[in-house]
Amino acid sequence: MAQTITNETITYVAALAKLHLNEEDRETARDDMQKMLDYVDKLNDLDTNGIEPMSHVFPLCNVFREDCVTNGDECEAVLANAPQEEDDQFVVPITIE
Repeated sequence: MAQTITNETITYVAALAKLHLNEEDRETARDDMQKMLDYVDKLNDLDTNGIEPMSHVFPLCNVFREDCVTNGDECEAVLANAPQEEDDQFVVPITIE
């Protein structure tokens, strides 16, 4: 059987979440949390003999791509639209002196 949710538990969780609950909200939260624990408790009814623990349902493999440059050096094309450029850099107005 699942653990019983007490009013102290609700007060503690509400304090952690920085919630101010009135008595009606506390009852609703207590009932909801109890329903969640009861639902999770159903997992104890499952026969898991011979089942290996796993962290993912599907096997994971390296999904990284090769780190290679695909667009090359397009400095000239980028600076072609600059109103001002100097030493392959944008020239902008000074904002802080």
